[in-house]
Amino acid sequence: MREDIPGRANVADTPELAAYYEELAAREMGALWTVANDIEPWFPKPKSVPVIWRWQDVRPFVDRAPGLVRPEDAGRRVVMLVNPGRRDISAAVGLLYTGVQVMDPGECASAHRHMASALRFIMEGSGAYTIVEGERMTLGARDFVLTPNGTWHEHGVAEGGTRSIWQDGLDIPLMNALDANFYAVHPDLHQGETKPVDSSAALWSGGIIQPTELRKNWQKPWSPVLKYAFEPAFEALTRAAKIHEGSPFDGVIMEYVNPLTGGPVMPTIGASLQLLRPGQHTRAHRHTGSIVYQVARGRGFSIIDGKRYDWSEKDIFVVPSWSLHEHGNASESEEACLFSFNDLPVMRALGIYHEEAYTGTPDGRQAIIAG
Repeated sequence: MREDIPGRANVADTPELAAYYEELAAREMGALWTVANDIEPWFPKPKSVPVIWRWQDVRPFVDRAPGLVRPEDAGRRVVMLVNPGRRDISAAVGLLYTGVQVMDPGECASAHRHMASALRFIMEGSGAYTIVEGERMTLGARDFVLTPNGTWHEHGVAEGGTRSIWQDGLDIPLMNALDANFYAVHPDLHQGETKPVDSSAALWSGGIIQPTELRKNWQKPWSPVLKYAFEPAFEALTRAAKIHEGSPFDGVIMEYVNPLTGGPVMPTIGASLQLLRPGQHTRAHRHTGSIVYQVARGRGFSIIDGKRYDWSEKDIFVVPSWSLHEHGNASESEEACLFSFNDLPVMRALGIYHEEAYTGTPDGRQAIIAG
């Protein structure tokens, strides 16, 4: 990769250099100038590409899975959503994994733990639950639950429930890229329930008021709230929309936070809920960091790197790092709501987060690329 630009590698090939390169390779070495322009690009060039998985296409495969494999055999019965540019690491975008898990009434998956941080966003069903470190959490549609790294966790659906489906999100590709992943199965396959049901939400979801003694003693790097119920979160979002214009790029957007720090819910994964007002069409911007979106309510579209992706409820789509993107609400009367999770905490912790607005057109919106 030669570039005829001062300061960039621009070495012409010669027979002598070719022989030199071969001798280096035989000794597990190489010449930096042969790859420098590739490994040090002028700007981020992700391997991931924008993708949308429409629920009408995903749902039939999810429904077929219970008839084909048992959760105790599969570990987790999940249909993965895999980016065409990241098949080598089973990632949905960047170093983030996502998939859709399904469980029927009376089923339960064994307890395990791993270095990867994980989350669940409930899509449908009743009677679903997650147990994390001895706390059972009851889960309803659009609830958001954490299973932080290193915690024992398991999932299931009560006998009296219905088929339940949720989206999983993990940083497995990141942990594997860092050669830091661990995995363990609980020695008893299931953990005991040692805490009251939904106790973390009861203790920590008071907003402006928190339990003093527990606050002083909390030493974990993740949020003490393990379940973020949808209804109070959406209510807070709609209240904010009445008095706050929001972001020109994301509409009214609010982040799920660790109530002790005001920071992200987990060290490597952040999550947000955003509202697009009826008819709203945001301006475009781009930033380092990848995002996985699920449509919680409504219908609309996103324009990513000049291509339009129309979406409706339960569709899942991704925006790769440094991709220009903007969002629009297709309804003139109803709000649209997007849930998303991202790797922005990693970008910010490493000091490599960068964002810029699109200025290529007067209105800050992209032209649609044909085809």
